[in-house]
Amino acid sequence: MQLRIVAEQVEWLEAAIDAANEQLEPLTSFILPGGSESAAHMHLARAVTRRAERALVAAAQDVAINPLAIQYLNRLSDYLFVLCRLINSTRGGDILWVPGQSR
Repeated sequence: MQLRIVAEQVEWLEAAIDAANEQLEPLTSFILPGGSESAAHMHLARAVTRRAERALVAAAQDVAINPLAIQYLNRLSDYLFVLCRLINSTRGGDILWVPGQSR
């Protein structure tokens, strides 16, 4: 049995991202990975998802890939990012990037 990504799965992720974003303040700075332990794990999952997305895009150069699979991974990594923000919003806030602070 082959697993298939269908448009409804991508649409579900997009709706979930929108619903989660409604609960958050708008971004005013870059967000650094970290915060609570749960959010740090979610940031790691997001990094792995981005890596899978890049690998799938590279594979698509040589073999036929369902374009919805690439979209799904892209939306999934965005969903994980928003979940990180939601988790951190209840546990002290996001870690914001401040230019020049880490020198």
